[in-house]
Amino acid sequence: MRCIFCKNPSSSSKSVEHVIPESLGNKRHVLPRGIVCDGCNNYFSRKVEKPFLDLPAVRQLRFHQDLESKRGNIPPLSGLITPDIPVLLTRYPKYDFTSAQVSEPDLAKILQAKEVTMMFPLVVDLTGTPIVSRFLAKIALEAIALRLVEFPKGIAYLCDEVQLDVLRDHARKGYTNHWPVHVRTIYHQDGKTFGPNGNAEQIVHEFDFLVSDQGEWFFVLAIFGVEFTINLGGPEISGYRHWLEQTGGISPLYTDRYGGLAAMPK
Repeated sequence: MRCIFCKNPSSSSKSVEHVIPESLGNKRHVLPRGIVCDGCNNYFSRKVEKPFLDLPAVRQLRFHQDLESKRGNIPPLSGLITPDIPVLLTRYPKYDFTSAQVSEPDLAKILQAKEVTMMFPLVVDLTGTPIVSRFLAKIALEAIALRLVEFPKGIAYLCDEVQLDVLRDHARKGYTNHWPVHVRTIYHQDGKTFGPNGNAEQIVHEFDFLVSDQGEWFFVLAIFGVEFTINLGGPEISGYRHWLEQTGGISPLYTDRYGGLAAMPK
């Protein structure tokens, strides 16, 4: 067995690999040990996933959705108490408690105020950083492996496929400085769908692959309603924008036309 990223022998590896980080609510999409070696697993956790999870927009999402880290912590949220008093909200999930922290001088101002309003500006920009594209490149390759995991020859093919080496190296080493991704909101972060039992269930994340009419392969991932798309073949995203124009903006996650496959939800 070889690692799908570094291609080195990985049969002795001990760690399973979460395709989407546990800190984003993933408990289902997990690759067995050896598909990603321990070295690459640890590297991605420190150098790819953590920087993504620390982005202001992602920290804000994790706060609102009560998404705990492996240590059981929820990132704090910075905001303002009108008009200009900074405040930091911290949640303690173990005790179902949220604290608001302000300085002592500001606390005196709040106590004297007739009306208090707390504001937390939404942070939505996730496109201008290689952190996002490397994160998507890593998940895209692991999502392919997830579909091939029961077929050893398929995993071997994934390791040897040279056309994916540029994507592989971007995930592992960040060789491509600018790999554009397409980011948009396709539904509210609290969006729900009806599960097999007929009960409404929150949509945490879902992903799929799209093959356009031009033969380009795209990986599409939605996390709490934010859709991320990356071109598997290289740093170019105009083909996806063109596909959206042709299809009226519908997400590939919700159509099996034009080469889209069945989405893999939560």
